[in-house]
Amino acid sequence: MAGSSLLVLIDDIATVLDDVAVMTKAATKKTAGVLGDDLALNAQQVTGVKPAREIPVVWAVAKGSFINKAILVPAALAISFFVPWLITPLLMLGGAFLCYEGFEKLVHKFLHKEEEQKHREELREALKKPEVDLKTVEKDKIKGAVRTDFILSAEIIAITLGTVAGKGFGMQFAVLTVVALMVTVGVYGLVAGIVKLDDAGLYLSQKASAVAQKVGHGILWLAPWMMKTLSVLGTIAMFLVGGGILTHGIPAVYDAIHHVAGMVSSVPEVLVTTLGDGLFGLLAGAVLVLVITPLSKLWQRKAA
Repeated sequence: MAGSSLLVLIDDIATVLDDVAVMTKAATKKTAGVLGDDLALNAQQVTGVKPAREIPVVWAVAKGSFINKAILVPAALAISFFVPWLITPLLMLGGAFLCYEGFEKLVHKFLHKEEEQKHREELREALKKPEVDLKTVEKDKIKGAVRTDFILSAEIIAITLGTVAGKGFGMQFAVLTVVALMVTVGVYGLVAGIVKLDDAGLYLSQKASAVAQKVGHGILWLAPWMMKTLSVLGTIAMFLVGGGILTHGIPAVYDAIHHVAGMVSSVPEVLVTTLGDGLFGLLAGAVLVLVITPLSKLWQRKAA
């Protein structure tokens, strides 16, 4: 009897773990857009930091990210327990923000060209001065990266919560915790690898072996392209994921996309619906940028 009870317990645990794995996989797929953007943004945050300080800076931001998740996961569980009706609006808000951020990235250099140029010139001039406290510059970068992480982490947690909204409290806690840990460890582990990639390439390029030198030069050539590719893929995924969230929340748009997908028999339905989600996300992002940008500038003028 004891043996059979133990087997039942093990089977129950295995079933729960399997459910957690499935739900975690589904949540991770939905957060792919945020993860790509998170990875690219955080790798860019350490640009300009001395090579010897890159890993400590990444670790400092990672610790801030763990704190962000420690705040957001209980907050998400509290929302799910006390005000579950708020999950869908938060999910829609997160999807809209993804679309807005994606389109803002596309037009950023046109909308904020003067501000970006001014900021770069100020930073370049400041770093030329010997009296500049580089530790202060480093701390500012860390604070900025942690703030960015909080916003992206909130999106990830909101999307994950929407995925497990119909599950029990224990399942929600397990999936949210697993996703939070996986995201933080995975993103910042990759960021650490990316920022040290050029150092590895430089090290190999200085070796006596011709093969090592070729590999090193190849890595040095690849590193900046990897950053650009991550940024582009992250932006595309933001429209796909954000648009998908919005279309699922707007029945008329969802039905229209699937109606069109049903009419196009020569192309797999999943490709048509994915493209439809992405295009709707792009359109939503454009509308949001057109509305929010003038209001934001007006607010800044009033504050000044």
